[in-house]
Formats: sequence, C-alpha cells, structure tokens
Amino acid sequence: MNIIIIGAGRVGESVAESLVSERNDITVVDTDPQRLAMLQDRLDLRGVAGNGIQPSVLEEAGAKDCDMLIACAPMDETNLVVCKVAHDTFNVPTTIARMRSPEFVNGSPLLNKDNGFAVDHVICPEESVTSYVRKLIEYPEALQVLEFAKGMVSLIAVRAVAGGPMVQHSLAEIPKLVPGADMRIVAIYRGTERVVAEGKTRIEAGDEVFVLAATEDIRTVLGALRKMDRPVKRLMIAGGGKVGLRLARELQDTHEIKLIETNRLRCDYLASQLPSTALILHGDSTDEELMEEENVRDMDLFIALTSDDEDNIMASLLAKRMGARRVIALINRRAYADLVQGTTIDIAISPSQTVIGELLAFVRRGDVEAVHSLRRGAAEALEVVAHGDVKNSKVVGRRIDQIGLPRGAQIGAIVRGLEHDDEPTRVVMAHHDTVIERDDHVIIFLPRKRMVREVEKLFQVSATFF
Repeated sequence: MNIIIIGAGRVGESVAESLVSERNDITVVDTDPQRLAMLQDRLDLRGVAGNGIQPSVLEEAGAKDCDMLIACAPMDETNLVVCKVAHDTFNVPTTIARMRSPEFVNGSPLLNKDNGFAVDHVICPEESVTSYVRKLIEYPEALQVLEFAKGMVSLIAVRAVAGGPMVQHSLAEIPKLVPGADMRIVAIYRGTERVVAEGKTRIEAGDEVFVLAATEDIRTVLGALRKMDRPVKRLMIAGGGKVGLRLARELQDTHEIKLIETNRLRCDYLASQLPSTALILHGDSTDEELMEEENVRDMDLFIALTSDDEDNIMASLLAKRMGARRVIALINRRAYADLVQGTTIDIAISPSQTVIGELLAFVRRGDVEAVHSLRRGAAEALEVVAHGDVKNSKVVGRRIDQIGLPRGAQIGAIVRGLEHDDEPTRVVMAHHDTVIERDDHVIIFLPRKRMVREVEKLFQVSATFF
C-alpha cells in the first residue's frame, strides 16, 4: 500500500517503523527536516518537509496515488484538517486521525465524509494505554491481556511460577491437570528463545506462556500457571497527565489512589477533577523520602505514567526496591523498553505498540477484524473472518491440518455464530481435526510478522480456486 504518515513524533515514527517492515511504500511528512533525515537514514521510507495541511505538500508526498493517510501530528486540529484536505482534494480512500480529545470519537457526525472532517477512524493512544492498564489491574497475574471476537476470547501472556499445576508438566497433560477450562497454548518463550509448543513440550518456571481461552475461563488458566495474586486495591500513579488522570477517573470508585504530580498548577487541576477519595500529591516520584512517607511499600501496584522515560524507569525501580508488590512503567523509546526486560520492573508498556494493532487492521488484506502486536512487535495475533465456500476458499470446509499455514503459525481458537443472529455464539478451541466453517472468526498466532502475507492469502476468497 501507498501510505502517507503526517507527523514524525513518537507515534508517527513507531507506525512508520512497523509499516515499513511489511514492505509498504511509506512517505512521512513533518515540519522538522532534521527529524525526517534521521528517519530516512534508519528506515526505508521517503520524507517530505512541510506542513501537511497544505495541498501542495500533500501532492508532493504523493496524495494522488495514496491508499491511506494516517495523521499523527501533535495537534488534533492539524490531524482533522489534514484528513479533510486529503479526502476532498485528493480523494484519499482511507483516512485515520490520532486524536487526544475524548470528544471526537468513531461514528461522530463531525467526522463523516459528507459534511464532516472525513475521518474514517480515530485512534487515541491515551485511551488505548488506559484500557491496556485496566486489563492488567483486573488480572494482576498477567503480563498482557488481549481480547478478540468482541471480548469472547482472550490471549493472555503469563509468567509461569514454580508450584503452578501446569508447571513441569507437558502440554499433552493439560486436559487432565486443568479439566475446568478449555485452553490452547500457542507460544512459549524461554528467555529470548521461542520454544515449540507441542504435546511433549514441558512448561518450566520462568517461561513466558501465551494462552488462548474463552474470556470467562481466564482466571482458571492463570491459576494453572501461577499462584493467584490478591486483587489490586491500593494504587499509586506517578504522573497526572492525560493518561494518569484518565486512569484515576476510571478507578476512583473501586480503588484507593495516590497520584503524584510535579507541576503545582496541574495538581490543583487534578484535585478539581478527582473526588476526595483520590489523594493528590505535589512532588517527585523519584524522591525516596516522599515515597517512604507515602508508604509505597504498601501499594499493590505502582505505575509510572509521566512523559519522561528515564523518570518512569527510575521511579519504578525505586518503588519496587522499597516494597511495592508490582510496578509498571510507561516507556516510549523502544530501546529503553528492551533494556528493562528482565529487571525488577514487572511490565513495560509502549504507547505506540498499544495502538499499532488498530492501524494494522486497516492495512491487512482480507477481512481482518483485529490485530495485536506481541513481544514488542516481533510476533502477532490476528483475528480473521473466513469467507467463501469449499470451491473458492482455501480454508472453509477444511480441517486445520489440511490448511497450509506457515511453519510455526497456529490457529488457536474459533468463534462461531458471531456473524449470525439466528444461532448461538460459541468459542471452539482449535485442534488438528477442527473444520473451519463459513463466517468463522479465526484467531491465529504468528511467531514472525513476515508470515502475515501468507496467512492473508490463505483467507482471501478466489474466484479461480478449486
């Protein structure tokens, strides 16, 4: 696809990096020529210096032949105008805008193509990060929780701990060990190496295990891999920016919250937005004396959400050393996120990785419903709808072991009946003899992103395929 990205900031850079790796033709537009030059040196893309709202700049970027425009500029106003100009002047088929304001949402009349800003889809990194963190708070044993098929199926990543019912047992023994939940282990990572998930494979303590299961069975699955943690009730948030405030608002009725912010004026604003149940503290989360006074050792979860990666890392390391049960750090730079893996920081969250899946669903060929990036973009999980019949589809009417999936790719689960109101919706955990039916939502794990094109071709309906 020919894709134009407006804005070479953190989100724009991450989007460009992901899409370039899939052999798309990418052009990035930004007002900073130096930043563009750095991107061009590192990635196989073209840079155009200028203001994206100007038709002449969009024309130079190739808007006439553009398949998709992604507006990731810092200002909401810029992104809205860029999408409007791209649609009205160049008839760009698909426009996506990154919006910080919660008042511009998908489906709003303000965004339609007839008399609005012509935005096909809105992405909000702050909202995505908040939703991501909420899942980790709901399931404190998990490293990652991703939903498919309107929430009916979840893919969870969990660290196996000695003493768990499935630890030191082979995958073939799982049905006997955990009879109460049907699940499918699609990947096991031991350190940096992926272990082939087959019947004789044993789960060892410390393994990072990716499990697909019906959402209603998640707690049973987690309990099979590690001792269940107590629920998160006491929460300390470092950083009262958009993400910190949004998270505190959503949790204020169910959790005890302490929020630390360095800016005094921002503290006053936070106090006006949050009730007295949330304690707003003016100070620095890397201040050991402050952390001691506020009893960080008693916190179920400490989460660093400031705009400074170094502060988030240092504050999280400090909180963990001082006794916080679990710590999460928001880290924008990919290199930093890689560095903290294996340290005492339990989870590092990359804002760009939480939204990249939304964008990839538009780039993917075929009827792709959802895309989730795993292990910082190295692996991927897809939800694809199977269309057609035995004559024109390579998957419909065939057993899973008859489908030519790339080596290492696995179909983990199928959701049946989601497209039909006249039949019940049910989750089918995939086995080698499971037959895929028309309109099934098929959830596939890919250990390497380069397999995506092969899988997409398998699910494309062909008039000439017999």
